[in-house]
Amino acid sequence: MTATGFEKAPARDRRRFPGISSRAYEHPADRSALVALRRLTGFDTVFKALSGLLPERSLRLLFLSDSVRVGETQFPHLNTMLRDACYILDLEKVPPMYVQQDPKPNAMCIGLDEPIIVVTTGLVELLDEEEMRAVVGHEVGHALSGHAVYRTILLFLTGLALKVAWIPLGNVAIMGIVTALREWFRKSELSADRAGLLVGQDLQASMRGLMKIAGGNHLHEMNVDAFLAQAEEYESSGDLRDSVLKILNVLPRTHPFTAVRAAELKKWAETRDHQRIMDGHYPRRDEDKDTSVTDSFRQSATHYADAVRTSKDPLMKLVGDIAGGTADLGGKLRDRFTGVGANGSGTADRGGATEQQG
Repeated sequence: MTATGFEKAPARDRRRFPGISSRAYEHPADRSALVALRRLTGFDTVFKALSGLLPERSLRLLFLSDSVRVGETQFPHLNTMLRDACYILDLEKVPPMYVQQDPKPNAMCIGLDEPIIVVTTGLVELLDEEEMRAVVGHEVGHALSGHAVYRTILLFLTGLALKVAWIPLGNVAIMGIVTALREWFRKSELSADRAGLLVGQDLQASMRGLMKIAGGNHLHEMNVDAFLAQAEEYESSGDLRDSVLKILNVLPRTHPFTAVRAAELKKWAETRDHQRIMDGHYPRRDEDKDTSVTDSFRQSATHYADAVRTSKDPLMKLVGDIAGGTADLGGKLRDRFTGVGANGSGTADRGGATEQQG
């Protein structure tokens, strides 16, 4: 296999997705933000200006000098997984991958000009081959979506803004920005989990990997169904106080909670959207430039509305009830001031009939 191409198919027979757009697997909130950024006039100019300020060259030199670069003679099994993942998602240029000594299981995709994938020794030692394949696919999904670019820029801007937080009310504004960015980061992780499933094409391996990240290398002591039941209990149990605590717990995080990630991935794996991708019906990246920002934001808004409506969380149920009550109140006020339904008059009946037909 060359640096920019492929000499053979993956080691195991898996479906490949030629020309697939990252829009195929992106979470609606993640997709709407990315579509907007891609279409933003002048963004390339800002990007080039910022790239000179970011320590990307320093990071590359650091990993080159103090980590192990994956290749045919170093961690060859990871090298095969990486190339397989790029082949399946049709990512033409294989990003460099490094293994970093760190007992904490972790992986990341960073960089501006070219993405770099870094995995820790703790992660390599924790996961089996199929579990690790899903993680590598996860990071390649980040690269295909452009998350490495936007994350690096936004993190830089966030760090820069925090330095001026001493300005009156500046900290309030900055925390609003940080909170919004972390919300997007969390949704981008859900997108990348989906990419990992498309690469590994083994839902149970993806579930096991997430379970091990949460509970360590004691798979014989854990159960996927019980782990997913934790996510169900987390979402539905408790009262409004617990709902507030959930929000406070998640705000400082860039990743969703692991059990929640597993439940979200399983839910997506059972959707028609996932099945259509597996059947070869998916958005192509040569159509990305024609993607409607408005449609993407509408899909994102619809997703959040559906999430509130179907959530079992006490606070979200309250929000849904209030929203529903507000809608009912609005309808009553409309009827009151337009005469529809008032005093049972014939005019009101005709108005109601006309509205029903409309």
